[in-house]
Amino acid sequence: MDLSLNAGLACGPSAASGARTGRRLPAGRGRWGPRRAWGELEAGNRRWRTFHESRPDRAGHVRRALVGGQHPFAVVLGCVDSRVPPELVFDQGLGDLLTVRAAGEVLDEAVLGSIAYGVLELGVPLIVVLGHQGCGAVAAAVHAEAGGELSAHIRYLADRIRPALNHRLQGEARIDAAVTESVRRIRARLAAEPALTARVVDGCLAGVGSRYELTSQLVRKVP
Repeated sequence: MDLSLNAGLACGPSAASGARTGRRLPAGRGRWGPRRAWGELEAGNRRWRTFHESRPDRAGHVRRALVGGQHPFAVVLGCVDSRVPPELVFDQGLGDLLTVRAAGEVLDEAVLGSIAYGVLELGVPLIVVLGHQGCGAVAAAVHAEAGGELSAHIRYLADRIRPALNHRLQGEARIDAAVTESVRRIRARLAAEPALTARVVDGCLAGVGSRYELTSQLVRKVP
């Protein structure tokens, strides 16, 4: 999936989902396509890193309205790192993002199912894979590759990140490069999911790989 494949076509939930639920998106957001969604995230990250956050969609009337349903405009698959909460990094509020978080953005069936729910049931037009500088899960994979001991659960994560490691690099350079490569691999795997691919072909869905720089608070696209 790639943002450049989509000119901003607007699509709601899949036909089957809409027929089952009768769900209707709010008038404005229901017309958003992938490009508009990414533009909003870029604008939000600009506010965040320049300390001009708007902190939207947190008022009482918004909370009451969300009781009746949710209409997020992007799915963000991010790490569990406490320094990288997607709603803050992109300056978004309640109901704006469907956030799925796993250490190192590791994909498993629960994570895939959560992403598919956002796309197929809620009609979300954009998936963002958000890696980040200084990822501890990636560092653990580098540590394990060097023969270090890890607990069973963390080794599970390391084993899935290991294919992204560049053996020509060492130390922090290896970790940093693996963060970017892991984002690429996750994006590619999502693009290969048949249920998601159908939405891409229809112009209703795009995926963006990105990484958050702790030092600058910038979210940048991963080519």
